[in-house]
Amino acid sequence: MSTARPGAPGATRTCPHCRATILESAAVCPACKHHLRFDPQAAARSAAAAKESPFRVEGTITHPAGSAPVEYSVVISITNDRGEEIARQVVGVGALHALEKRTFTLAVEVFGTGS
Repeated sequence: MSTARPGAPGATRTCPHCRATILESAAVCPACKHHLRFDPQAAARSAAAAKESPFRVEGTITHPAGSAPVEYSVVISITNDRGEEIARQVVGVGALHALEKRTFTLAVEVFGTGS
């Protein structure tokens, strides 16, 4: 069995477990965390990427005291260097009731292509 990374950098495929679009080179799906193929270095790469994430933001929203429930949508947008939007996706929606809060974390993981 080959453990080499297949395809061109940036090539994608669909995770057979959760149907998320993922990198073709992924040994573990970043969405559902299922293993996709044997790769003895996958855990080390994943841990290194988590520690060396070039972009990570975390924030918390709380329900405004004394008001009716509020709704929220989590939208992620990716733009290229010319400011053109190349991807936009709603990743979650919900509502906050009295005394509730939600914490959101956005992280970008970068992987070498081995080339």
